[in-house]
Amino acid sequence: MVGRGMLGTPVLVIVVMASLFLPSGSPAGAQSQGNANTRSPHGPLNIPCQNCHTLSGWRPIRSIPEFDHNQTRYPLRGMHQAVTCTQCHIKPVFSNVGQKCADCHADIHKRQFGANCESCHTVKGWQVSVEQIKRHTNRFPLLGAHAAVDCDACHKNGALSKFSTMSTQCYSCHSKDYEATTGPSHVSAGFSTTCEQCHGFDNWFGVNFDHLKNTDFALTGMHATIGCTACHIGGKFKGTPADCVGCHLPDFRKTTNPSHVRLNLPQTCQTCHSTSAWQPATFDHSLVGFPLTGAHATLQCSQCHLNGNFNLTSTDCASCHMKNYNGTTNPNHTQAGIPTTCATCHNTTSWANASFNHANTGFPLTGAHATTSCTQCHINGNYKLTNKDCVSCHLKNYQDTTNPNHLKAGIPETCQVCHSTVNWGNASFNHASTGFPLTGKHTNLPCLQCHVNGNYHLTSGACSTCHMKEYNGTTNPNHTQAGFPITCDTCHSTSSWSGARFDHSKTGWALTGFHTTLQCSQCHINGNYKLTNTACVACHLTDYNKTNNPNHAQVGFPQQCEVCHNTAAWIPASFDHNKTKFPLTGAHKTVPCNQCHVNNNYKNVPTDCYSCHKKDYDGTTNPNHKAAGFPTTCQTCHDTTTWLDAKFNHTWFPMNHGGASGCSNCHTNPSNYAVFSCTICHAKGQTDQNHQGVQGYVYNSTNCYQCHPTGGGG
Repeated sequence: MVGRGMLGTPVLVIVVMASLFLPSGSPAGAQSQGNANTRSPHGPLNIPCQNCHTLSGWRPIRSIPEFDHNQTRYPLRGMHQAVTCTQCHIKPVFSNVGQKCADCHADIHKRQFGANCESCHTVKGWQVSVEQIKRHTNRFPLLGAHAAVDCDACHKNGALSKFSTMSTQCYSCHSKDYEATTGPSHVSAGFSTTCEQCHGFDNWFGVNFDHLKNTDFALTGMHATIGCTACHIGGKFKGTPADCVGCHLPDFRKTTNPSHVRLNLPQTCQTCHSTSAWQPATFDHSLVGFPLTGAHATLQCSQCHLNGNFNLTSTDCASCHMKNYNGTTNPNHTQAGIPTTCATCHNTTSWANASFNHANTGFPLTGAHATTSCTQCHINGNYKLTNKDCVSCHLKNYQDTTNPNHLKAGIPETCQVCHSTVNWGNASFNHASTGFPLTGKHTNLPCLQCHVNGNYHLTSGACSTCHMKEYNGTTNPNHTQAGFPITCDTCHSTSSWSGARFDHSKTGWALTGFHTTLQCSQCHINGNYKLTNTACVACHLTDYNKTNNPNHAQVGFPQQCEVCHNTAAWIPASFDHNKTKFPLTGAHKTVPCNQCHVNNNYKNVPTDCYSCHKKDYDGTTNPNHKAAGFPTTCQTCHDTTTWLDAKFNHTWFPMNHGGASGCSNCHTNPSNYAVFSCTICHAKGQTDQNHQGVQGYVYNSTNCYQCHPTGGGG
């Protein structure tokens, strides 16, 4: 090829084909432009050859190839960045290489962890990181000091070590520590090989033994601070007693305040002592069934347990306080025979200021009784009273009372009926307890107005007992003459004697309507209150006889006035025609009675329409009922609403047959509706044509109807 140099002189340029210097299988991208048949040994690697190779030869390649591995499907990270290409690409076709760790790195763990190296290792370094240690939680979480130990410290001999099947028991790794321990000797003491009972993950020497969990004996108080050998003497950790006396028997025997041995006290030390301190001891006295309360709680034990006697069995107050009982003079307990149950009146707070609940005797003190001194009732120190009646103390009050004089009036001695413990005066008597409650005016009357001459032995509750004078003197009406019963409360009340009201409904005849406004004398003429007849006519016969619209007597109306009249007003009367055999409907409701009941005939008026409407029947011309021979059963076509606009049920044959709009379309003879014509509308020619082949066909109206009774074809 000829070219020109810088000064324009011709220069011969010889292009040497790279393929002459390449051995077979030269790298991809080394294909010369002059030889299209040269093949790249790198496969489909579409980059210039000079990015990796030099002019001096195919090998070695450039120290820093111009190739960005990040543009591939496997970017280089961590330790992979320092690896030479040929360490991974051992074949010239660079794409023919694996991307998994196991493709390049032999699995020294023999698949104990599976094929995913990246589950523990990273490209930053082959050594396992702390982050990977956290993944150790599948079987054995690495906690405390375990997290800082190299893997091969436990998984020894690399590929020969066990991983997934390695024991998770502490003893499997720490058996030598167990056997070498001398303080105390685990082997001679027979300690359990479950190291985690005492040891933790943070420090092998930081012993933390859960005494409660592993021995059922919790270390509390002083027990929690003493060394193990203080109880486990001589390195003996088995069979150590769990009861206090097992260790503290010498303390029990040496105690002199009080002497536990001499008093034969039980050896259950925990009853009085605690693990906080052996001294001072405290005893829960309630455990013996006698809790110490009030002043008892502050006493020295020796004040009750004299001469060191702790074997007391009686809890009665008198067992200690008999001297107090015998010495008491207010009142004298011995003389009065008061029982020795001191707790009835006294308490442990203070022996003095005793209080007695009198309600326990069945006689509670209320009102003025509560403030009365004991001696006012218990005279001469008599506390053996059994009678609870008021009169046992108040007989003198009973005998001295003059308002009223109880003794003279024979009033019973049950004082509580009228008196209360609040105040002896201002007695109040519940009159209802006698069966005669005081109401109305009775409540304000002095007792003597009824109990005349101090007579409190009245037994009758009848009004007439006191009010017979009023009964005899009454003239409106005269009770005696009328023979009224002496049951005053029938009409009178205790609110007022006047303004009496009588409930007439109790006689079986209630007053309603206008009757309620009448004076009694208007019905009870001449003071006759012994009426027994409740029929209206008993009072209204005159009205019955005088009535002429209609004349009741002449017509023979029944004397049951209530059939038409009511108590609201005698006029206007109303008669319920529906109660007869002929109910009034439609226009009949507005017709005056005399239009049907002609000449006051109320006895035998016919109920058929024709009897009243014969004139209407005879005068009708559309159609002429009489000439046509229509039946006289008017209701067949007419109703009571209006006489006109009659409707006839034509039964089977439709009235609008063929568009007919009147009876005369078919009924050609207005004097005889039995005559009808079909041939007026149905021409013979058309009818004959429609009936060809019909046996018995005859062209006339009678035969038409025989075959077509409903007006239809067939």
